[in-house]
Amino acid sequence: MAINLNKGSKISLEKEGKRLEEVCIGLNWGVIKKKSSFFGLIGGGKEDVDLDGSVSLFNDNKKVVETVSYRKLKSSDGAIVHSGDDRSGDSAGDDGKDNEVIQINLPRINAGITQIVFFLNSFKGQDFADIPYSKIRIFEGNKNEVKSVFATFNLSAEPSFAGSVSMIMGKLTKKPNGNWDFTAIGEAVKAANIDETIKVIQQNYLS
Repeated sequence: MAINLNKGSKISLEKEGKRLEEVCIGLNWGVIKKKSSFFGLIGGGKEDVDLDGSVSLFNDNKKVVETVSYRKLKSSDGAIVHSGDDRSGDSAGDDGKDNEVIQINLPRINAGITQIVFFLNSFKGQDFADIPYSKIRIFEGNKNEVKSVFATFNLSAEPSFAGSVSMIMGKLTKKPNGNWDFTAIGEAVKAANIDETIKVIQQNYLS
């Protein structure tokens, strides 16, 4: 059953007393259709879109321990795996499939990690509002099995994302008993790339 959290809402990643072990971020987007010019005589064509999903891991001191992204596809402890960089998007329309998937195995996360933040950047600086669709879903399961969706965002459909190229998707926070809470964030931030976004996270999104 889908949970579909609203922005800012939080859930405990426990189900009937059992810890959830696998969490995924799925990203699906399409290419930009260029507008034709000179009364439609010159065709528009298509422009590839490169969106990058990333996960940064932080310790108690709000120091970033490592980041899993297109630059590093697997965390040092093997708990987080990125499917790889999609640099174009769907050229034939929405196929309903994720272009990039980041899988997180919570029991394998390094014991020193207390917060995990998911975020998204438009690598070429393409405005979210110009992309025909850019959908995010955060769910329990793996890339082959979606068990329960925690949160969904459609960046292209929400006016609040217009003019932005980076956003914070959500955060996992470790509780004293070792379990995790998930918080849906879904906020655009003033950052141009991965490194700038990490600094914004450290300043504004860590507890």
